[in-house]
Parts: sequence; structure tokens; C-alpha cells
Amino acid sequence: MALPYKGKAAKRVVGLTILFLVIELLDELVDGVRGAAWPLIRQDLDLSYFEIGLVLTFPSLIASMIEPVLGIWGDIGPRRHLILGGGVGFAIALYLIAQSQDFGLFLTGFVILYPASGSFVSLSQASLMDLDATRHEQNMARWALAGSLGNVLGPLILVGAIAWHGSWRGAFLALAALTGGVLALLWNYPIPSATSGLASDLTGDLAEDPPTASFRDGIHSAIAALRRSAVLRWLTLLQFSDLMLDVLRGFIALYFVDVLGTTPAQASFAIALWLSFGLLGDFLLIPLLERVRGLAYLRISTSLVLCLYPAFLLVPSLTLKLIILSGLGFLNAGWYSILQGQLYSAMPGQSGTVMTLNNIFGIAGGLAPLVLGLVAQQIGLEGAMWILLISPIALLIGLLR
Repeated sequence: MALPYKGKAAKRVVGLTILFLVIELLDELVDGVRGAAWPLIRQDLDLSYFEIGLVLTFPSLIASMIEPVLGIWGDIGPRRHLILGGGVGFAIALYLIAQSQDFGLFLTGFVILYPASGSFVSLSQASLMDLDATRHEQNMARWALAGSLGNVLGPLILVGAIAWHGSWRGAFLALAALTGGVLALLWNYPIPSATSGLASDLTGDLAEDPPTASFRDGIHSAIAALRRSAVLRWLTLLQFSDLMLDVLRGFIALYFVDVLGTTPAQASFAIALWLSFGLLGDFLLIPLLERVRGLAYLRISTSLVLCLYPAFLLVPSLTLKLIILSGLGFLNAGWYSILQGQLYSAMPGQSGTVMTLNNIFGIAGGLAPLVLGLVAQQIGLEGAMWILLISPIALLIGLLR
């Protein structure tokens, strides 16, 4: 990886890159542990389905109101303080979750965790993009690989915690301790400002420059960005791409159990295949982007998914469905990282504002699972799954230019 820095700045860039990727790994480890631990948590805290649904929605709503402000402030204010403060909140939230003995404290932990993750994780992604404005796609591919690895390792950490500590709480305590270790290392690094990313930022002390604009200026810049067709294009395509990523993943297990009649264990195996081949795809994408333009790869990948997804829904054989699902997981790798990289490239000097706009558009995109669920309630999940075909169709139309 060629760096536009030399000497001390180059060493700090490598160190910061590794730390930012570890932060994303940590965030996805938390998600992986929580997803696998739900049956144990429900039993231990005696949670109802309504309370579980509240944990999955209420913290997200709170974060959606806070994170747009954090994104703008990350461009005009002390980003290093926001990242470190978010990390402290992230660790405290994990500790509260691990110590919770009732629903109230458990929910409080996640209410703190979600916006803390926005400050700690999302602004770390923005700062990673600022380290080299010419390699947004490549660095996003590394970010996606770290996240995929966290998704795969999260359930394994839970298994280890249960074996050692006898409870899901041990996993959250371990993640809180790991967060503290990452913060201790990050404390010794200066973080470049959103508008420069120059070597001078990386060779100086840990003090940050004072804000160069007001918060009102930051809002005006965000509104101005929304008037640019390229920005709207990538924001829209990111939401459509998520239909074949997180939305599809959220319904895979239900599809296998409710439509195909498999056991929960077989459905879990299908998700494991999806995640494993996605991890392989993320790993291979990094060297691929050194040789092939990201958008060229994305057009080919999207065309193949457009053919494979209907086949996945139509073939009667469970074995063939698993093979095709593995292919979909492999081919979907790179969709988020390439599109997100293009969005960063379309908004130079506004990497924090990217977080703001993603959150605003994500409110609409977040309704997709609800819409799919309502349709499934009316016509059945088998028919509703065809709605997700909109994703590759929209991407191909959006990538024609």
C-alpha cells in the first residue's frame, strides 16, 4: 500500500489505519455476540418479545437524532475528542449491559451504545477515509473485511465466554476490556482534521485546531451537498444495496424455516455459509481493487446477482439453494465498500457530513424490513422475498452512467 506520507507521518498512518480497522472489528464483534446471545439474554432477563423489539428499535431511533449532529460537528469541531469520548461511552455501555440484571439497565446500556458507536466507529471510518483521499474504495474494502471478520468471530467469542465464564455477560465484559485497550492505544495518536489529512497533522502534537466554521455553516454545507446529483446518487444506491445485504440477511433464517421447512440448525448453517463466503469475498476484493476499477467490478457483480437471486428463490433443491446463497454472499462483497467509497470521493473535506447524510437517508432505508414484513404478512414470505430483486435492478440503472 503506497502512502502519500514519509517518515513519522507514514508510521502514524499505518498505526491509525490498524486502530480504525480494529474499532470496526470491535463494533461488529458486539453485533455478532448480541445476535447469537439473544436466546440466553431472553431467558436470563425474562424478556418478552415486545421488550426485545424495543431494544432493537428505541436505541436506534435515539441514535438517528444524535448522529447527524455528531457528523457535522466531526467536520468542524474536535473530532479526536468525539472519537475518544465515543469510545469511553462505548466501553461504559458494554459494561452496563454485562452487569444488567433487569430490562431497564439492559435497555439503558444499548441507548448509550448506539450513539456512542456513531461517535466512536462512524467517525473513525470518516478519519480513515481522510488519511488518503485517493484510495477511498481500497480503504473501505479493508473496513468491510474487518466488519465481516467481526460478524464471523462474534458467535465464537460468545461460545468461549460461556465456556469460561458460564454466561453471555463474560463476552460483553471482554469486549468492554478490549475497547479500553484500543482507547489506550488511540490516545497516543493525533487524528487529522477532515479538511486536510496532511502529514503536518500526523507529525504534530495531540492538540486539535480550533473549529474553522460554525455549526450553522456545517448544516449549510450538508444541505448544499444534497443538491449535488452525484451525492444523491450514491446515497440512494447505498440504500438499495442494503436490500441485498443486511435486509436479506435478516430474513434468511426465517425463509429457510418458514418457507423451506428446515430446522433452526439448518437455517443457522445457511447464515454461516452466507457470512463465510461474504468474508472470502471481502478478502479477495482488496487485491482486486488494485487492478480493476471498483465500479466496473460492481456492474459485473450486480448483473450476476440479478441472475442468481431469482434462481435462489426458484430452485427446489435445498442443496442448490445453499450453493447459490453462498454465491450471493460472495458476489455482494464490495457493494457497500465501493458505493461508500464513491460517496466519500464525491464529498471531499466533508467525511463527517457523510455520516450525517447516511443517517438521514438511513431513516427511509430502515423502513425496508418493516415493509417486507407487512407484505409477507399479507402474501407470505415466499412472495415477499421477490421484492428484494429491486436491489440489483436499481443498482444497474444507477451505474449506467
